[in-house]
Amino acid sequence: MFRIFSVAIIALFVAGCAPTVRHAGPVTQKPVLVAGESGEAGLQYLIASDGARLPLRLWAPAEGENPAKAILIALHGFNEYSKVFETPAQWWAKRGIAVYAYDQRGFGETDEPGIWPGNQTLQRDLKDAVLAIADQRPGVPIFLLGTSMGGAVILSAMDERYPEATELAGRVSGIILSAPAVWGRSEMHPFFQLVLWLSAHTVPGNRVTGSGLGVQASDNVEMLKALGRDPLIIKDTRVDAVYGVVGVMDAGLAGAAGIRRPMLLLYGDHDQIVPPHAIEKMRRNVAADYRYVRYAKGWHMLLHDLQAETVWRDVAAWIEGRQRPMPSGEEVPSGGNASTEK
Repeated sequence: MFRIFSVAIIALFVAGCAPTVRHAGPVTQKPVLVAGESGEAGLQYLIASDGARLPLRLWAPAEGENPAKAILIALHGFNEYSKVFETPAQWWAKRGIAVYAYDQRGFGETDEPGIWPGNQTLQRDLKDAVLAIADQRPGVPIFLLGTSMGGAVILSAMDERYPEATELAGRVSGIILSAPAVWGRSEMHPFFQLVLWLSAHTVPGNRVTGSGLGVQASDNVEMLKALGRDPLIIKDTRVDAVYGVVGVMDAGLAGAAGIRRPMLLLYGDHDQIVPPHAIEKMRRNVAADYRYVRYAKGWHMLLHDLQAETVWRDVAAWIEGRQRPMPSGEEVPSGGNASTEK
């Protein structure tokens, strides 16, 4: 009897401290892009299907040049926001690729930054962005680029085993994943899974930082310092947001089995965030044709590393022709095991 009573008390306590999730509201309109109100060049807003305003940045070929030959919709990583794509996007824009990047809900300058929005909300926002951009630029092929968490969102949203992904997938010509965050619960030690669950359900509002972990995201130290000074980069994270992003990583890993679009997978040998065994598990799950580039000098933030332009060139080459050789020369042969080939 005492054991049953104890379990009941714990259950009531946990139920009273559930993780906070700000789900999207009901669909009330067609998603659209509207002009920005500040003086920042290229700043627009994605008005999502529930009316939420998500800041969106556009880097496009200069006026007077040939119209964009392709569109790249870029999804940032956890605790980042759209402006992190500025440098690579400017490089791609000079080569005829228009880059759109929006602040995912719960990050950057969206409402309630730091509050987790839920995976379904992130998926729906991606679909809204694709539909709105496709309406603005009909006939231009659209590619999706996801870095870290953004890659996991794309994988889960583009899983064509589910009917709701069909409309989105039909508008997309290809997927580019840069160090996708696919290190979910299934890849974690059971003890860490338990600690995370208990923390998210008892002290969801507690904040944690990555300081002291000894983990480095890039060899570009000046870039990392600049991100540290940016007030829109989240530095201390709610525990329930960590719990939420781990769920997205789980969904991304599972979603790989339902990908039907052509895919380019990018990963660095020095990645200290997403372990290689998680990437290898994802590769075994992928159902679509894909190409895999593993950079000997690459870190987690491949698009910002000291050798970032090498990665930018590979991305541009793949968009221009899915069968073109990678300029970097670091592609892993199809079906090969990178852990034995590098």
